[in-house]
Amino acid sequence: MEFRTYSSPHLSGTNHVGRLMRGVMLAALPGLILAWWFFGWGVLVNLVLAVSTCIGAEAAMLRMRRRPVRVTLGDGSAALTGLLLALALPPFAPWWIPVLGALFAIVIAKQLYGGLGYNPFNPAMVGYVVLLISFPREMTLWAPPQELADARLSLVQTLAWSLLGTLPAGTGIDAISMATPLDTIKTQLGLGLTLTEIQAGPRFGSLGGYGWEWVNLGFLLGGGWLLYRGTIQWQIPAGFLGGLFVMALLFYAADSDTYASPLFHLFSGAAMLGAFFIATDPVSASTTPRGRLVYGIGIGILVYIIRAWGGYPDGVAFAVLLMNMAVPTIDYYTQPRVYGQGGE
Repeated sequence: MEFRTYSSPHLSGTNHVGRLMRGVMLAALPGLILAWWFFGWGVLVNLVLAVSTCIGAEAAMLRMRRRPVRVTLGDGSAALTGLLLALALPPFAPWWIPVLGALFAIVIAKQLYGGLGYNPFNPAMVGYVVLLISFPREMTLWAPPQELADARLSLVQTLAWSLLGTLPAGTGIDAISMATPLDTIKTQLGLGLTLTEIQAGPRFGSLGGYGWEWVNLGFLLGGGWLLYRGTIQWQIPAGFLGGLFVMALLFYAADSDTYASPLFHLFSGAAMLGAFFIATDPVSASTTPRGRLVYGIGIGILVYIIRAWGGYPDGVAFAVLLMNMAVPTIDYYTQPRVYGQGGE
């Protein structure tokens, strides 16, 4: 009797792409829920628009490229791209902002390179940076935490603003939006105020911006779960947060009236989201153990440089894309030693 034999490995692995993507999306839930709680329904409106657009664009591109649609969509990568993009967008962005960003992320940054596994840049961050550079006004429509808001929009009112651009009678956009804590510090430092004076305001909490610190704690919790499950490796988050912390500590120690504390930088903006959910993208990030650490440290340093001296309040997206460019070189010079070579 003839038996058919198959090549190794004979044990099926547990790292399925779809399972990994769904795990990452599940881990983002604490931060997402806290963002909705503090900043309103716009967070969920952006989520629905970005995720549905990403899935639709991916399906259309797969059909055009004559690739299997159902199987590829089942890996969850398009939905995760939409989720990460939505979490980076201001809650009061008009409807076409998440739609346009999602289209650019999937069509240009992902599918035109060949799809998942071939894109050299993080698609969600490409879409975000295109929006940030092209539509700076719409990308500053951030909501204040609900306790600090002059007016709180309901779901219906949020949809009316997002889809139609209409607000309740007597309510202006300035009444429902405000600058982020990072933007506030950058602007008011330029007016000659000290950090002590700036952070005495109600929009600042114990660790970072009020509301923002809780959202970052949510993403820290989800990131810890990803590390515990082995979904991501520790080097990139540790390098990212360590590089950001050390840079902030050095300048804070030199001049605490001009440079914010390390804890403020860690728990404001997109620090935790970037460290655990964006920078750890398995396709566009470094793949060697030492390379992942170098990659993470580079992102953390660049984030601080952009926050402190750049033209934008936060720098996670730019830092990630800049380090994406350096990944081939980083991986080349950080290859682990092969057993039997190098004098072993």
